[in-house]
Amino acid sequence: MLGQALGLSTMNKPEEMRVDKWLFAVRLFKTRSQAADACHNGKVKLNDAPAKAAKHTRMGDTICVRQGPMTRTLKVVGLTERRVGAKLVSDFAKDETPEAEREKLRLAKRDSGGNRSSSKGRPSKRERRLIDQFTNLDQA
Repeated sequence: MLGQALGLSTMNKPEEMRVDKWLFAVRLFKTRSQAADACHNGKVKLNDAPAKAAKHTRMGDTICVRQGPMTRTLKVVGLTERRVGAKLVSDFAKDETPEAEREKLRLAKRDSGGNRSSSKGRPSKRERRLIDQFTNLDQA
């Protein structure tokens, strides 16, 4: 009763909600402020138009989010006021990202990972052991 007086109804699902709230709720961003910053920086498009954080989204809308080397395309299937668990994201968002965009991410991960450059600061523990092992061979 008190919840209804305050306008907090658990039975009513929202018909529309802010883009930044939805992006946060479906776990595309760790915080809502990161979602809002992405909107302000032009990394989010709602139905192929740049979206500000306060722009309202409805069911059936398409949201494109630029994340690193790829652009994710999501269709709004449901709206929720609260952040959902990772297993429930599919109830609120349908991933329609093209395979070409996924390939961009795979290539970027492959190119960046693996070999460590010598100009990356301090040696790792493994590299330090190899250095010690090499220098001890000279003394023996």
